[in-house]
Amino acid sequence: MKVAGPSAPSETAPAASRPGLRELKKRRTRDLLLRSALELFTERGYEETTVDDIAEAADVSQRTFFRYFASKEEAAFFVSRLAESHFVDAVRARPPEEAPLDALRGALAESWSTIGEAVERLVPLELHMRFYRVIESTPALLAAHLRRATELEEEIARVVARREGLDLDADPRPRVAVAVFGAVMRVTERIWSAREDASLAALRDLTAAYLDQVAPALTGNWRRTET
Repeated sequence: MKVAGPSAPSETAPAASRPGLRELKKRRTRDLLLRSALELFTERGYEETTVDDIAEAADVSQRTFFRYFASKEEAAFFVSRLAESHFVDAVRARPPEEAPLDALRGALAESWSTIGEAVERLVPLELHMRFYRVIESTPALLAAHLRRATELEEEIARVVARREGLDLDADPRPRVAVAVFGAVMRVTERIWSAREDASLAALRDLTAAYLDQVAPALTGNWRRTET
């Protein structure tokens, strides 16, 4: 049965416009390795899982694993890196008249659904969210996560500086704004990972609540007024 409408693929579309069988097979193998890795990390622990364990779970050789990933750590953060790239792209696309922190928050709000959809194309979203708890409880992963967060903040600061027409090395404001935003995200991750509800919706709501506190925390008087 043909699908009507402009979104339906044309039967005469060139083969180059669609992934070939070999490319589809490679993607399936990569996705199977990713899912196997995250499942083992969440069930056994990151340190207790070897590359051989992941390859065996995916029914491939160790050599095949290394065709797709340089290390166990790269496999662990592959899906997260995809989600981060969606956020960076969303920051670039924000209206130029928005203030930097508004642009960051707007990009995050806009990205929640697209990030979830992108993750689901690789691994179950629930598995990806559970893995965040493993990061928080595993020193090696947490150290790598914080290192990568610092690198991501620098990338976003450069995007913000370009949006504002600023020299990043001469004006500290882009880095300061992104550092504040990143700190809120880090606190949110830590609090969220310790709670029972590990869903994306719970993370989204908690993030919004914490971002609402940025201005009062930075500019308000925290002392209670005596009555």
